[in-house]
Amino acid sequence: MKTAVVGAGSFGTCLAMQLGRLGHDVHLWDHRPDRAAESQLTRHSDQYLPGIKLPDTVTVGSDLGEALDGARLVVAVVPSQSMREVFTGIGDHIADSAIVCSAAKGVENKTYMTMSEVLREVLPERHHNRICALSGPSFAAEVARDLPTAVVVAGQDEIATHRVASAFHGSKFRVYHSDDVVGVEVGGALKNVMAIACGISDGMGLGLNARAAIITRGLAEIARVGVLKGANPMTFMGLAGMGDLVLTCTGDLSRNRRVGLALGKGKTLQQILDELGQVAEGVKTAKSAWNMASRLDVELPITEQIYKIIYEDKPAPEAMADLLARRRKAERDG
Repeated sequence: MKTAVVGAGSFGTCLAMQLGRLGHDVHLWDHRPDRAAESQLTRHSDQYLPGIKLPDTVTVGSDLGEALDGARLVVAVVPSQSMREVFTGIGDHIADSAIVCSAAKGVENKTYMTMSEVLREVLPERHHNRICALSGPSFAAEVARDLPTAVVVAGQDEIATHRVASAFHGSKFRVYHSDDVVGVEVGGALKNVMAIACGISDGMGLGLNARAAIITRGLAEIARVGVLKGANPMTFMGLAGMGDLVLTCTGDLSRNRRVGLALGKGKTLQQILDELGQVAEGVKTAKSAWNMASRLDVELPITEQIYKIIYEDKPAPEAMADLLARRRKAERDG
């Protein structure tokens, strides 16, 4: 079927490759006309996935209306803070029967909304029940190279969810399904904050025990937020929870982990982002998560310290010392 992938960063491009290798007619939208033209001509995304050829079934362009025209599946993979801007006003270009699936992992700064919530607010009501979310442990470079990967698609409408899962499922890309959109999105977004924390710890040389503690206590924070927002706690034991958290906190392909490593070694955030050259969602999500925690009146000590390091210039050693100095309590109390 015709599929539009909106967003030609590393993850959008690898998802377009996966859909293309399964035979779908894929239209990958890049907001930069020059880069879109180059990718279409060379059949490569040299900026994000160098050396990996785009399938012949993938067309790259910068005309969003053309990409959306007749698409039965629209995959939203723009940065979380751009989702509202890109999708506002384009509902009339999306077919009434089309399914919209968010594969962006983040929480909007101003509203604390997940990406499916943003899409429900800006798209016509006729699309709302068929909005899904895709998440899970999936580094773009490995998906692009067709290495074994497992993800989950969540949606309220069972038929739509299965259609999205079936569209992506194949080759070495395994797709599970779920009805817990909230849990899948919260897990996918907040794990990026924990990856920054693990990176800081590793950059400071605090050891593997510290990394394991951050991952475990980080999962508790993610679950705490998710449950308050109505998620099934078991979702956080799955691919969008523990699976994505472990990958992002330990894998050196993780942009968020690399941000943390550099912070732990004393670099400034601006230096790090300039060198990275790509979006690290955890930087913006740390602000959203901390503000959301205040609104929900939930204690998130790791998230709090990452927010203070990034937005209040708190020294990383001081933040780690404050975490360790917290009052002793029962494990399940937070």
